[in-house]
Amino acid sequence: MGPWMYDSWIHGWFGMWPWPILIIVLIIVLLLFLGRGCSGRVSQNSRGYDAGTGEPPETALDIVKKRYAKGEISKEEFQQIKKDLLS
Repeated sequence: MGPWMYDSWIHGWFGMWPWPILIIVLIIVLLLFLGRGCSGRVSQNSRGYDAGTGEPPETALDIVKKRYAKGEISKEEFQQIKKDLLS
């Protein structure tokens, strides 16, 4: 065996060892990215709270209450809508 076999073994080993580490790092980054739900694109977290304010999203009943408070709908309309929403 000549020195060329030893030399190729060393270069082969050093040329191959970074790949498993690189693949593991890429898998971890992918899992973190998917685990966060691509947070840059999603405005609500898994519990339905707004990511910006941390408050729950506004419900249909909240909207109707605000409209009634502003005088946009009558008491009868409010009660009918509320009844429809809660049934």
